[in-house]
Amino acid sequence: MKFGEELQVWYRQHKRDLPWRETKDAYKIWLSEIILQQTRVEQGLPYYERFVERFKNVVEFANAEEDDILHLWQGLGYYSRGRNMHKAARIVRDQYQGVFPVDYQTLITLPGIGEYTAAAISSFANDEAQAVLDGNVFRVLARYYGIETPINSTEGKKIFTAIAKENLDPKHPALYNQAIMDFGATHCKPKLPLCEFCMFRPSCYALSKGQVDQLPVKLKAKASKDRYFNYFILKDNDRILMSKRGEGDVWQNLYEFPLLESNYSLSIPDVLSDEWFISCFGSDAELHVLQQQTKHILSHQNIYATFFEVRLKGDLIQKKSNWDYVFLKDLDKLAKHKLIFTFLERSNF
Repeated sequence: MKFGEELQVWYRQHKRDLPWRETKDAYKIWLSEIILQQTRVEQGLPYYERFVERFKNVVEFANAEEDDILHLWQGLGYYSRGRNMHKAARIVRDQYQGVFPVDYQTLITLPGIGEYTAAAISSFANDEAQAVLDGNVFRVLARYYGIETPINSTEGKKIFTAIAKENLDPKHPALYNQAIMDFGATHCKPKLPLCEFCMFRPSCYALSKGQVDQLPVKLKAKASKDRYFNYFILKDNDRILMSKRGEGDVWQNLYEFPLLESNYSLSIPDVLSDEWFISCFGSDAELHVLQQQTKHILSHQNIYATFFEVRLKGDLIQKKSNWDYVFLKDLDKLAKHKLIFTFLERSNF
């Protein structure tokens, strides 16, 4: 029995029961695929269900405000995914009469849809013979065939693409793609793979050579940049001062507290003597630490955040254009990044 055929036999017995596998609706499949990028199934499933319930089709999704999309997305991270989904939905509404495309060549032109996602949607929704290549597939193929070329290198991409296409079952592309992804996710796992119970034991290169823990190979990413965020919490009776992030940086268009970014950790005396802080809050403001510095890891960035409470003797000296007071009861309605809503969950606001 061929490699792909064995995978499909395994899948019929062990596949996970997931809602997006029970539909050919390209919109719902698209939702699931974007949500599950960089996200575990158990974490992404509730988000999928919330989006499907809130937006029954792509036109409803497109008609929503970006803030509504980002608010539902809150907690998933990589917020550019949500923004690109909104852009893609509006293109589908305006250029394709609200009918979500199902062919690879059209799908790959939409914002946020790359080669993997286009292959997944076209095969699952349209049975188009497109082989998927995600982290799970790379791992299975690297171990089974003993491929030591880095998966994130140009040469590696060529090799894995060729092997993936060679193994694809053109008659049942959706079944094959689901099978190899599920096998990588639940059986040929990154850590503690179930080699002892694997049907590929006699033919797996990595197992025979003792290289299961060494494959796949990946080139090291560039070093992460350290950033220091000093957040200021200023309350005015039943209101709190919030700031909306601008374009061109992490968490764009999401809400947080007024922020001073510094090159190193700042103490209370450091902050109180800072010119920017004085220009906004005054020279007689009081400062108290509400949450000691915590580390938040993003792609290629380490955020070190400290939360300060500001108490003013008078009025706010200068309110930035992206600052505004929000009623405490309305905080839940704002789309906030994880660093902020985690702080709020732990605080008594």
